[in-house]
Amino acid sequence: RSSLQSDLGLIDCQRLCTLMLERCSTARQAIHVAGELLKTYGWIDAGECLTIADKQEVWHLEILGSGKGNKGAVWAAQRVPDEHISVNANASTIKEIDTANKDYFMYSYNVFSLALDSGWWDGKELFRFCYAYAPASRALLAARRREWRVFDLLAPSLKLDPNMENYPFSVKPDTLVSLERMMNVFKDYYEGTEYDLRKNITVKGDSGKMVISPLANPFMSVDELRLHKVNGGWHHLGERNIAVRFTMYGTVIQCRDWLPDEVGGVVWFALDNVASSVYVPIYCSVTDLPSTYKTDGRKTGFSRDAAWWAFNRLGTLSAQRWGTFRKELDKTWIPFQKKLLENQATIEKQALDIYNPKKTAKTIKLLTDYSMEWCNKAVDAAWDLGDYIWTTYDGYW
Repeated sequence: RSSLQSDLGLIDCQRLCTLMLERCSTARQAIHVAGELLKTYGWIDAGECLTIADKQEVWHLEILGSGKGNKGAVWAAQRVPDEHISVNANASTIKEIDTANKDYFMYSYNVFSLALDSGWWDGKELFRFCYAYAPASRALLAARRREWRVFDLLAPSLKLDPNMENYPFSVKPDTLVSLERMMNVFKDYYEGTEYDLRKNITVKGDSGKMVISPLANPFMSVDELRLHKVNGGWHHLGERNIAVRFTMYGTVIQCRDWLPDEVGGVVWFALDNVASSVYVPIYCSVTDLPSTYKTDGRKTGFSRDAAWWAFNRLGTLSAQRWGTFRKELDKTWIPFQKKLLENQATIEKQALDIYNPKKTAKTIKLLTDYSMEWCNKAVDAAWDLGDYIWTTYDGYW
């Protein structure tokens, strides 16, 4: 609800994340600290949902302001059950709050009273957080279609309706979800479904049948969507892929409690649109990154010294003729990603073989060097692939 936007708060989303990381060691503690900070200093941002994880638990924390002229916030947090998956797709998903179940729910002191006083809940019907505080988000097709897609990819046996307004907060996947599978979920754009944004951009193929044009791409700009009369984007009924062209970076994060922290925490990091990018491992204990990953390409302009530009240029080029260029992406990134996934067990065995809880420097150096090596290789490959597409396919635009 836009009426909940506060003009007196001091804490926005990025600042809250920083404060939680600086002060907390568990997800549960982070939510408690967030609640106290927001009560004291107030929330200045729009409504947000944060996924907070540690080695034992994963939580969704949904936060809104407390209205103009008020300092504070209204929020609720729900824990994702073990062996379940849950989706945060820019829409509120927390519904009923079981106040007796402290193990799975946390909430602000005013979560019920604010809704009651504002007329968003009558105190008699079942209280549902998402409908009290963010009802429009449940109607947003761009959000709930992505909720469906993740659940349908990982738990197809549920046969969920792609047009439902509400989905379960979490579900148990049909099988264990591998790291590679999770990466592919984030690269998804509804290919093979009726919701593929390219489906009506067709030409007559060599066989005489109508096929999707090689010029059609699932990452169209607003002008392209209008040109092709495609119902995409962020407007009320618009479709939106899981993978999108305006992604700054994507992550798949491993928190493994059976390993030392230096080894067990890994951020698999992909720059720009993950559908045209690759995930490289950055261990949480690294002490350095390549200079190209420290250069803010968005603020400094195009530069070969910025890793982001290598992947942004590649993503922009590949979208111009996706039907052709995605094959070039696959030739480079599929074996590259496979090699990294295969390497993981080997490098981590080496790290554990030299690990000493009182002297971790050798392990940290090994993992830092490894992460930096593959970050550099990924950037070099992205530049090379972009150059190849630019020169080899000149005249195909």
